[in-house]
Amino acid sequence: MTTQATIPPTTPATGTRLIACHECDLLQRETPLTGESVLRCCRCGAELYRNHPDSLDRALAFTLTSVVLFVISNVYPIVGLAVNGQLVETTLLGAVRILYDDGMWPIAALVFATTFLMPLLQIATMTYLLTPLRLHRRPYHADVVFRLMQLARPWGMTEVLILGMLVALVKLAHIASVVPGVALWSFGTLMLLLAAASSAFDPHQLWQRMGDRYSGAPDPDQTAVPSARTALANGLMTCHTCGLLTKSDAHPHDAGCPRCGAHLHPRKPASYSRTWAFLIAAMVLYIPANVLPVMNTSSLFGSQKDTILSGVAYLWTSGSWPLALVVFIASIAVPMLKIIAIMYLVISAQWRSTTLLQQRTRIYRLVELVGRWSMLDIYVITILVALVQFSALATIQAGPAAVAFGAVVVLTMFAAMSFDPRLTWDATEAHHG
Repeated sequence: MTTQATIPPTTPATGTRLIACHECDLLQRETPLTGESVLRCCRCGAELYRNHPDSLDRALAFTLTSVVLFVISNVYPIVGLAVNGQLVETTLLGAVRILYDDGMWPIAALVFATTFLMPLLQIATMTYLLTPLRLHRRPYHADVVFRLMQLARPWGMTEVLILGMLVALVKLAHIASVVPGVALWSFGTLMLLLAAASSAFDPHQLWQRMGDRYSGAPDPDQTAVPSARTALANGLMTCHTCGLLTKSDAHPHDAGCPRCGAHLHPRKPASYSRTWAFLIAAMVLYIPANVLPVMNTSSLFGSQKDTILSGVAYLWTSGSWPLALVVFIASIAVPMLKIIAIMYLVISAQWRSTTLLQQRTRIYRLVELVGRWSMLDIYVITILVALVQFSALATIQAGPAAVAFGAVVVLTMFAAMSFDPRLTWDATEAHHG
């Protein structure tokens, strides 16, 4: 069930708190939720928060199960390749080590961070926060751990890794006999459990269980009628990490959230310049990422250099056209469209355009949602490089385009994170003023 928050009335409401939308900065009064329901902004439609019955207990159950599966997934082989009685198997960390030994340490570091380090950090922080609460105790340094958990969430890409494994298996099936490993199935289950834990986890319930306000927190008057529509115009700021609405002090750029300690800012600092910097770097690297070889194959029949587009063509001609379409969209179309979309958002915000505000906000959400899936080709290369190591028969190495492509994915994600969607709506506030 979806519910919209209400704009503060001229007469103060009792028993309701003020909240500010993190995408358009509109001040609204919180609406109590029951059952499985979602509270959305009444102006831009952004999700303010979800209500989950028994949220923390369910999240803890999913997280503790994820601990077991995470160990299995990284200890046992993902997949094996059998050729002429020779079996080559690899674990995830083994594939990272091969990339590092081949001199592709930037790709090795990227794969290690997004498939091992960040999922591990997400599991560890959720376990640390939820286990003491289940025992009716408050976790130590919960503010620091909560910030670490929020930092890890966008960069854990287990679901993209699973799809990359499936694409790699299709390619490997044309080379030799593929032997699925235990970790392949455990990774698939781990993906579902991490998604379930993240969906069930409710920060509102977490902070309520620990105490909704820290002592000394500058608490805005929840019964007062706001003098303007937005938090910024009323001298208030919203913490993007924990959602706390606080009064801005005399030096807002040096402010810290009194609840979680995250840096507070009326708008993201240097949003335009930082977004443009990441975009321009991504556009420059997009060309070598698609022109240079992303993979070098050596065999008894000679050597072959494959680009991302030639890999798509191979999947198409071999009859795996659904996977070819997925790889084309994720590896070629999405990075290009993401760059164009962010450029459109930045230019329209800088020009103070007041047209298509809701549509532009939806574009921003879509950009944040799909950006991670461009890592698909990096994971495909990682599996192929680790398994096709048959010395004189055949070997596969990552090409220079892999580094450029990985950089494009990371830069476009940073560009989306640097852009402040509230800038889109600031123009209409100036227009109303």
